Amino acid sequence: MNFNIPEEIINIAGKLEKANLPAGRHGFKAYLVGGCVRDLFLKRESKDWDIATNAKPKETQKIFKDSVYENNFGTVGVKTRSEKENLKIVEITTFRLESEYTDKRHPDGVKFAKTIEEDLGRRDFTVNAMALKLNATSDKEQGESKSMSHFPFGMSLIDPFGGQKDLENKLIRAVGDADERFSEDALRLMRAVRFATELNFKIEEKTLKAIEKRAGLLETIAKERIRDEFIKIIMTSEAARGMLLLEKLGLLKYILPELREGIGVAQNLHHIYTVFEHHIKSLDYAAKQNYSLEVRLTALLHDLGKPKTKYGEGYNATFHGHEMASAKMVAQALERLRFSKDIIEKIVHLVRYHMFYYNVGEVSEAGVRRFLARVGPESVDDLLKIREADRIGSGTPKAVPYKNRHLLFMIEKVKTDPISPKMLKVDGAIVMKIAGIEPGPKVGQILAVLLEEVLDDPGKNIKENLELRIKNLVEFSEKELIVLAKSAKGKKEEFEVGVEEEMKKKYYVK
Repeated sequence: MNFNIPEEIINIAGKLEKANLPAGRHGFKAYLVGGCVRDLFLKRESKDWDIATNAKPKETQKIFKDSVYENNFGTVGVKTRSEKENLKIVEITTFRLESEYTDKRHPDGVKFAKTIEEDLGRRDFTVNAMALKLNATSDKEQGESKSMSHFPFGMSLIDPFGGQKDLENKLIRAVGDADERFSEDALRLMRAVRFATELNFKIEEKTLKAIEKRAGLLETIAKERIRDEFIKIIMTSEAARGMLLLEKLGLLKYILPELREGIGVAQNLHHIYTVFEHHIKSLDYAAKQNYSLEVRLTALLHDLGKPKTKYGEGYNATFHGHEMASAKMVAQALERLRFSKDIIEKIVHLVRYHMFYYNVGEVSEAGVRRFLARVGPESVDDLLKIREADRIGSGTPKAVPYKNRHLLFMIEKVKTDPISPKMLKVDGAIVMKIAGIEPGPKVGQILAVLLEEVLDDPGKNIKENLELRIKNLVEFSEKELIVLAKSAKGKKEEFEVGVEEEMKKKYYVK
């Protein structure tokens, strides 16, 4: 069996095995452990390369001068000269045992173990509890266990829990007693789902039952850890399957209870799926298209407010203001899971505007400019991706209709036109100078009127013309300016009032 192991890893293992020790001892043991061993068997590129050794942290640091040790878990980070990000620092951890997990998250203490088998016994799943020794020539000298099976090229596998067989059978199985493993660290409940989703494996029956039994322990886990594991599930190509598995095992209610509100909630004439099914199918499309995290999460959550805004039943049911309700619920859910402010703001924005309307021949260039001014040019591509996922999630066979392509054509056509105050040929300083006023609300109100008029006709964005208009507008009171700006802004009805009302009637929303 030929494994493609990076040279940096082989060199580190070699230095550990060849280390000169006092009292006649020679060399430490070195094994590849965890996910990288699993990935080697699956012929996947590994994200992390971890080494386990019987060398204590201080001994490891003596061998590798360019290293850091800043934890209580026996892990030394060895710096390499690799250009690859996942090889710049290689973690070397002393064989260890872990004591009780009183908080269901972290071991109360860590003790160093004597053998690799003891170290593997503390791990979560059998496919992650294998160790690969790179140099088997001195096995007898180093007293290796009989559980080691041999491979060509001087490599030997230690597999005391049958991880290799479970890989072949595509099974996720807990190491030892599944109930104990999940009681030790409840995040393993989600990790089981993540590995099953990522690898397209099944979860072994006893492990499955233990997850269902211990699902409530997820409440003890820090939201940040749940978020990170949830993201890993979302970013797999089978993310939809992962969501369904979380729901089946009783975990979803501890992660996104809002999502479950759509279970069994029927929609209307233009939706063949329930709200929950629609979410899952929309996510499936976004994941299969390899879209970004923000687009995938928006696809999953964009109709979160529908159950709360539903009115009526059957084909004529409506969901008045569901996009606003959804945006609010999404913000609360993502804040609870400790997502970053930037990610939350972007997703909430996409959810808020995912119901945009465009039809060829019904929306003018001015309407397109107002659309861009409202949603931001940087959001258009993602909004169209959401629209694709939304359509497929509704049972529509075609993801990208002609009118979406026509909208892109119109956007290209008006992309150099002014759509924000910064693009006007005058600014606040000029307004204050011409109007003879101090900084205050009136400056912004005058700029708002100018922008609305320029959105309607970009030809008006000439400095001399705008300066003349400022002289005219300065005669208006602040109240009159607000009315004037609203009047000009009312022309956005091409997207949000006039034609859109007809669209909402057609699709049974208000």
